[in-house]
Amino acid sequence: ADSGSDAITAVYIVSLKQAPAAHYFEEQLRRHNRHVHDSLLRRALRGEKYLKLYSYHYLINGFAVLVTPEQANKLSKRREVANVVLDFSVRTATTHTPQFLGLPKGAWSQQGGYETAGEGIVIGFIDTGIDPTHPSFADDISEHSYPVPAHFSGVCEVTREFPSGSCNRKLVGARHFAASAITRGIFNSSQDYASPFDGDGHGTHTASVAAGNHGIPVVVAGHHFGNASGMAPRSHIAVYKALYKSFGGFAADVVAGIDQAAQDGVDIISLSITPNRRPPGIATFFNPIDMALLSAVKAGIFVVQAAGNTGPSPKSMSSFSPWIFTVGAASHDRAYANSIILGNNVTIPGVGLAPGTDTDQMYTLISAVHALCNETILANDVYVGECQDSSNFNEELIQGNLLICSYSIRFVLGLSTIKQALETAKNLSAAGVVFYMDPYVIGFQLNPTPLEIPGIIIPSPDDSKILLQYYNSSLERDGLSRKIVRFGAVASISGGLKANYSITAPKVMYYSARGPDPEDSSLDDADIMKPNLVAPGNLIWAAWSSLGTDSVEFQGESFAMMSGTSMAAPHIAGLAALIKQKFPHFSPAAVASALSTTASLYDKSGGPIMAQRAYANPDVNQSPATPFDMGSGFVNATAALDPGLILDSTYEDYMSFLCGINGSGPVVLNYTGQNCWVYNSTIGSADLNLPSITISRLQQSKTVERTVTNIAGNETYKVGWSAPYGVSVKVTPTRFFIGTGEKQILTIMFNATMNNSVASFGRIGLFGDQGHKLNIPLSVILKFS
Repeated sequence: ADSGSDAITAVYIVSLKQAPAAHYFEEQLRRHNRHVHDSLLRRALRGEKYLKLYSYHYLINGFAVLVTPEQANKLSKRREVANVVLDFSVRTATTHTPQFLGLPKGAWSQQGGYETAGEGIVIGFIDTGIDPTHPSFADDISEHSYPVPAHFSGVCEVTREFPSGSCNRKLVGARHFAASAITRGIFNSSQDYASPFDGDGHGTHTASVAAGNHGIPVVVAGHHFGNASGMAPRSHIAVYKALYKSFGGFAADVVAGIDQAAQDGVDIISLSITPNRRPPGIATFFNPIDMALLSAVKAGIFVVQAAGNTGPSPKSMSSFSPWIFTVGAASHDRAYANSIILGNNVTIPGVGLAPGTDTDQMYTLISAVHALCNETILANDVYVGECQDSSNFNEELIQGNLLICSYSIRFVLGLSTIKQALETAKNLSAAGVVFYMDPYVIGFQLNPTPLEIPGIIIPSPDDSKILLQYYNSSLERDGLSRKIVRFGAVASISGGLKANYSITAPKVMYYSARGPDPEDSSLDDADIMKPNLVAPGNLIWAAWSSLGTDSVEFQGESFAMMSGTSMAAPHIAGLAALIKQKFPHFSPAAVASALSTTASLYDKSGGPIMAQRAYANPDVNQSPATPFDMGSGFVNATAALDPGLILDSTYEDYMSFLCGINGSGPVVLNYTGQNCWVYNSTIGSADLNLPSITISRLQQSKTVERTVTNIAGNETYKVGWSAPYGVSVKVTPTRFFIGTGEKQILTIMFNATMNNSVASFGRIGLFGDQGHKLNIPLSVILKFS
């Protein structure tokens, strides 16, 4: 878009003052809006060149346009225009977890078994697309045929990679959004695919975690790792691809995807993506993604977002708003551990989804750098020890022995690969392969990697030193020439294909982003608890795209094991589908409340859930998790389907909260088309009816209220609490009877008993005589007595 000068163009998201169509629901209005957008651009930029990428008319009324900064400035001066935001980048932030979460005997059995779990609910994924050929998304694997969800009206885009017939009764919609990326000239059509097809793997993985079919065999590198199932295996999937393998994605494309998903009628939106930086402006909540999601919530859609993988430092949260359900990542209890037993009886643990060597036999260890065809190679190629080319090595030496290769930063960068090293070991007829960690790969956490032959990767630099010390001290050399005459070190590898379920879980992973929730870019704290809860996100087996290249280890496989808050969010999207199926009239806030108040505070051995506090040696650096690590706790799928009481909030409540932020009037009008003066009483964020209470500054005393609604039978509740350190708490009433459908207000008084600037935590417990239990976490940061 060259306007004659050398002016730099960029994508801007422009929103107008008139309300979007979700606030009216009229097709004519959409056509009218598109017409208004075009004529406004013509009038404002007379005769100048510009490129309109999208008209948004459903959730926000506005458009994305490619213009120069001067043109953007002209647009912002028009009276019809509310605000103009520079587009920003975003990034992407499983088999045994149904059992770990107790679904087969719990939530699924309540819903009539996995055959119907989640049926009729459509989950929309804003992600890297999907591989429609994967058996996890087939609609003909069960006797019980899929219904077509009547409320959903999405379409299936047809392209070369996504031919007609790619969609079915399970995968009910698929589109892609890339206009912002394409205008920047960074779209690579051979890798990124201008279609809903997943060239990355991430989108296929997240969709199958939430809603993949039940009982699909997981076979990787020729080994069988059990059967996979999504959380809501009968839910329908709609895909809105807005992220791409080679660059991530942009807000303009993401907002277009969210807008379309809401218009199509999805019930739940799952976002395993976060912005790359904290949004500027008067509050983090006013960014185009969060505001589009607010309109989605107004339309009754439950919205789940990954917390981000920027932990474990405080305030590392990348999902900000109270209407969004933010999910952190925890471990589950399945681990694959293999080990190498050295000839000196030392056992070193490692990773690698690999078979072991013959149990009763020890094999000679030979380092790649001692098995070269000629010495000149080492002088010319310092990386030869990474075993990437079999022509460098002497097959007679290596045959039948264990080959030692080094694992360096080059593997992390994809310059060397485990696959290539295995190929080398096979070509040289090695009995197996051992990777030791180069000391420069500090704090890099290795995912278990599928190996077709016996093998192990030693992830710890310290353990790698122990291996090399034993190896080097067992070499016999000729006294004069110093040539090696005998390789004395021996070892055997015990396989890592069998899962072990004895580890303490769940625990909050070191990479999971932490609260408190930053309210603005100057890092004041919001009175809103984030994350909302944690779910399994570590080492999750799930479907993988046949052309997915995001993880080299799993290239060409149909399943992959991935970790991140990206994997935790779709667990919650799937469980929310089970709640929506049981309670079709629940508002998004009611679904959020059911998940939050029933979450568990204990690991499977009955101890407190721990949180990893450091990137290096995370299992040594851990302490009990606080609400800023895990929100309300670890999801309890079965209890969430019978919460007893819920804390509900409406779109109007979120509006009163936004209007209560200093100076927010014009911004609220910009995004929603609504005037703050309509809300004659605004509320502070601590007064939102959330299933948690966070007070970032307690000046002497503060009183807040929470309203619970009974969705179960008549019940009498007792109220108990533990106060945060430095604060006294009083809740009234301490006991109440509540009939079906009735509401009860709880008044909570906080008094600072000392001056303290360290966050402290407590909780309120509601205990019903019919067995319902609710837990409401309390967090107080600054206290002034």
